[in-house]
Amino acid sequence: MLFPNRRMRTRTPRPLPEPVSSIRDIGTEVPPEQAGLAPSAPDAIWRGMKGLYASGMSPGIALALRRNGQLFFDRALGHAHLEDDNPLGVDTPICLFSASKPVTAMLIHHLAERGELDLDRPVCHYLPEYGCEGKERTTLMHLLTHRGGIPRIREPVSAEDLFRPERLRDLMLRAKPELPGRRQAYHALTAGFVLGAVIERVTGECVNTLLDRVIREPMGMRWFRYGLPEGEAAENYSTGPALSLVDAFLTHAVGGSLDEAVDASNDPRFREVVIPAGNLYATAEEVTRFYQMLLDGGVWNGRRIFAEETVRRATAPTRQGTRLDRTLLFPMRYSAGFILGNRLLSLYGPGTRRAFGHLGFISIYCWADPDRNLSGALLTTGKGIVGPHYPALLQLQRTINREASRQGSGQ
Repeated sequence: MLFPNRRMRTRTPRPLPEPVSSIRDIGTEVPPEQAGLAPSAPDAIWRGMKGLYASGMSPGIALALRRNGQLFFDRALGHAHLEDDNPLGVDTPICLFSASKPVTAMLIHHLAERGELDLDRPVCHYLPEYGCEGKERTTLMHLLTHRGGIPRIREPVSAEDLFRPERLRDLMLRAKPELPGRRQAYHALTAGFVLGAVIERVTGECVNTLLDRVIREPMGMRWFRYGLPEGEAAENYSTGPALSLVDAFLTHAVGGSLDEAVDASNDPRFREVVIPAGNLYATAEEVTRFYQMLLDGGVWNGRRIFAEETVRRATAPTRQGTRLDRTLLFPMRYSAGFILGNRLLSLYGPGTRRAFGHLGFISIYCWADPDRNLSGALLTTGKGIVGPHYPALLQLQRTINREASRQGSGQ
């Protein structure tokens, strides 16, 4: 397992107080009409957000939404730290976990855009030490599309190794793959260490330095970095019933039980390292900037961040289409860095086939929907696979998509 067995106290949110304003924060929102929405849209979405909180599965929820590039919804509800009743603010950074992957992927695509990488070349062209144990023909594209053959760490590791990512990277360099290039199996953390090593080898600088230069600084982000060298992040909490089947699935998928993973994410050392597939910290509003920039073909506030062709290549479906993922045991549809939507079973709600984004540790959703000209980020701090929140989550997704569709994507 990636984490040793540690005791983690399960917490659940308290009932919504009256007035709700005591645990609510609202950012700078434009009038809904400016985003081409009905005047009632924010209120309908807010009711859905309160319903999700009332399900008792997350101490803190942040939701930001842009339509037609306009930030019409930016709110936080609940607590950043239950121990001291500290409310969650819209400016409180939250760990994105696996929703960090698209950011790392776009840095790889940036280097390809500049001619410093070829996504169809073997990884060992850039990291010669990777070319062993049958990985000699594994390409960067294989890693970006979860076909690299290294979905999990097979050697014994400890929690201390999570805070020494160079150790996990070295294990990936020496790993023996399973059907590389042929089998689709979600790489929870593993591929990120390899992609991060490629970035550092090619550029001669750390991943955060490249991120600062390419995305964070040009887009005016305050947080949006791997790790959190300063400031207070929201705490994560195990919620819902403790089930051995759930822990067995998570151990299979990510290397540790629910409580173990949450416990490790709250360790201060987790914020001091760079985990390219798992510890980018941001606010919901910052995440919507990133996805709005992609919706706009790589441009933010008139400044080009990525070439339009780079964005198309990063978000286009793979030739494999929807396939059973051997890690998640669920049909998944990927691009070179993103999880894609579907008509029916979709992370982003029904009828979102052209949507692209990513899930983060069970309860974080970051996405862009070209059909609705919508970018969104739903960040939650409660981590529970089984619980009463799914009807409320589905209702919130339906409400967002309905309100964003009501007057058409062109307005």
